[in-house]
Amino acid sequence: MTRAWGVVALMWVAYFLNYTDRQLVFSIFQAFRTELRFTETQLGWVGTTFLWVYAVMSPIAGQIGDRVSKRSLVVGSLVLWSAATALTGLAQSPAAVLGCRALIGVVEGLFMPAAVALTAGAFGPEGRSRAIGIFSTAQLAGVVMGGSFGGWMAEHHHWRWAFYSLGIAGILYAVPYRTLLRTACDEPPPEPRGTFSVAELVRVPSYGALCLIFPMFCFALWLVYAWLPDYFRERFHLGMGDAGFAATAYPQAATLVGMLLGGAGADGFYRRTPAARFWLLTAGLIIVAPSLYVLARADSFGLAKAAAAGFGVGCGLFMANVFPSAFDVVPHGVRASAVGCLNLLGGLVSGVASWLGGEYRETVGIPALMTIAAGLCLGGAVVLVAGVRLFFARDHARLAAT
Repeated sequence: MTRAWGVVALMWVAYFLNYTDRQLVFSIFQAFRTELRFTETQLGWVGTTFLWVYAVMSPIAGQIGDRVSKRSLVVGSLVLWSAATALTGLAQSPAAVLGCRALIGVVEGLFMPAAVALTAGAFGPEGRSRAIGIFSTAQLAGVVMGGSFGGWMAEHHHWRWAFYSLGIAGILYAVPYRTLLRTACDEPPPEPRGTFSVAELVRVPSYGALCLIFPMFCFALWLVYAWLPDYFRERFHLGMGDAGFAATAYPQAATLVGMLLGGAGADGFYRRTPAARFWLLTAGLIIVAPSLYVLARADSFGLAKAAAAGFGVGCGLFMANVFPSAFDVVPHGVRASAVGCLNLLGGLVSGVASWLGGEYRETVGIPALMTIAAGLCLGGAVVLVAGVRLFFARDHARLAAT
């Protein structure tokens, strides 16, 4: 068990760097406007370009992760995305920034399917949500670090050095990461496969329900990730550093609580019902929806921070359980592909959310888009309830019989 938690620790640091690098840009939009002459639409494409490329890469990465060494894949991905992050600091135009974002999307896409499969494989089903939940807290820390560090560097030094320093940090971490991962993680050889893993996934309707609701959640999540710092800056007249901190620290701290509760709660609840993780996904969406609605309409900064925290708790319950939920119904040999396909759908819709924020910021407005996202999350909760009632018992029994 000590070695299993060692895998979580190693993956946590890599995932922290992963999210810090991808989130960094959103707190320096004002610097992009003034120095590189970004338009609002181009700022929307900063998130969309990354997310769409990342999404398309995810199922490919899942196929690769089910066929080659997952340890080598996660280390190689870390080195490549760190180099691409450092390269972003050299950008002299919006096109150059967008090109670097696309490159980061390609190489970061290699990481997640293999990392989640390795982490989950180190634990049994009654400890899996807690392990994935703790691993996923790195995402929260990375969002806060990226938002705060980027805004601080833009105001007090120069935004380019934020990219340089994070790129160097990732490349340096790759050395102990590779060595220690070999010691902590026993990886069985990949199973030979004659068909694409996706062919096995489409035969699991409970997994299909996850594929429907995950994009709904990701639309809400990335609308907040991409535009809440700028929304707070403008609505409450904050500096870039303060807005970046408030828009990340409050929801992400609450998401940490939700993840830890969701992971431990799901593992305990699993002993009573195998559908525990699906029910906690439903609870997360039910909490996210009204929180997002209030966040869109808050007239005071205090109420906005409280709503952002409520949004975070619901997100934490969802994030701790979405991938472990898939592992409760899909075969062991296609876990990386299951994560990759979910990331494809979630990433495509997340990119739409980022783009819509830039395209319609001055007309429809971010609050209206948040309201739409709240409605989607409520719809996702209904889909999950129907999926559990109609399909879960059969799909879980079929997996247990293999």
